Amino acid sequence: MIHLTREGPVATIALARPEAKNALPIAAWQALAAATRDVGDARAVILKSDVPGIFSAGADVREFETLQKDPALRPIFRTAMRDAIEAVAALPMPVIAAIDGGCFGAAVALILAADIRIAGNHAEFATTPARLGLGYPQEDVARLVAKVGQGMASLMLFTGDRLVPDEAKRIGLVELRSKKADETAAALAAAIAGNAPQAVRLLKRTLRGGEGLDQAFDDTFGGAEFAEGLTAFRERRKPLYQ
Repeated sequence: MIHLTREGPVATIALARPEAKNALPIAAWQALAAATRDVGDARAVILKSDVPGIFSAGADVREFETLQKDPALRPIFRTAMRDAIEAVAALPMPVIAAIDGGCFGAAVALILAADIRIAGNHAEFATTPARLGLGYPQEDVARLVAKVGQGMASLMLFTGDRLVPDEAKRIGLVELRSKKADETAAALAAAIAGNAPQAVRLLKRTLRGGEGLDQAFDDTFGGAEFAEGLTAFRERRKPLYQ
């Protein structure tokens, strides 16, 4: 269901459930959370689909019948989904979501946990809980509002209408528009991986906000990465970061 691979400094987490259009049951959400724990010291992570034509249909609707009948299972589902999405968001290195197919329901919440989103030619986006008589977790609504604004988030959630790639780019749901999202994601991840890894992680921390950032910034001037970067600048060569 979830495939984790590593090529040099770049890790790839791929959704791979072709029989269900990458719809994610509880077990898949749990596997996704586990995969984030195994990326190790990767300098960038790509989140993508291994199934042509679809990123993910979202949470597995076939499992919803069980949730309808068994109230005790509902918080287990919500927690599994929350843990996976927050595990992606909490990764210390940049996460790039490559979307080149349908991205629906909870899958939109998943890509919102990434740092950068790329829409390919075949990407489509829709937040569809209202069509099923469901809500959308508060954390995911907050991320959607932060990305596209309250009015556009309202439009997406209330209607469930689909957005094509150019519309998604226009409203800010995705940052990049590409003919081939996977190829663009790979090139972007390689570019990020060529920069100073600890500096990149600090920049991600700074984008989030938090404690100790001023001291962390000051400390970079005494670090090995800055020493290498400055030496490379003086020698007019590409820096070689460990």
